[in-house]
Amino acid sequence: MVPVLDTPAAAPRPAGQWAATVTADRTYFDANAIEGVEFPAHCPERRFLLPTPQARIGRKSSSKGTDPEIDLSAAPLDPGVSHSHALLTVNVEGGWLVSDLGSTNGTYVNDEATPLTAGQSRTLGDGDRVHVGAWTTITLHAPDGHP
Repeated sequence: MVPVLDTPAAAPRPAGQWAATVTADRTYFDANAIEGVEFPAHCPERRFLLPTPQARIGRKSSSKGTDPEIDLSAAPLDPGVSHSHALLTVNVEGGWLVSDLGSTNGTYVNDEATPLTAGQSRTLGDGDRVHVGAWTTITLHAPDGHP
């Protein structure tokens, strides 16, 4: 199980540890304009410590056998997030790559208009944003002193 930090002001992360902040992103949601889906009235920010060598992004499901390290199944549930949506993997430089796992609604990086295709990867750095589902944005945070 990946440690979840309740707030950005929680205890400092271990030296050398990357983290990810998960937020409901109104700008991303508005750009998608998905009919029948409403932006959540309240969606608390969550922070996850990223375990090496990889962290799966998705929704936990006993019946499907999914237990992602970045579990997005907490309320309010983003209906556009797949059970096995994307994968973060450490690269040789100590940064991260994101790969789409064949998600239904795609994985977008920063402001790119086209989602990653299944299996396609993109290099990420400090401050890069991964958009999944209808409103979820995951922002990566490098450890202090990381280039």
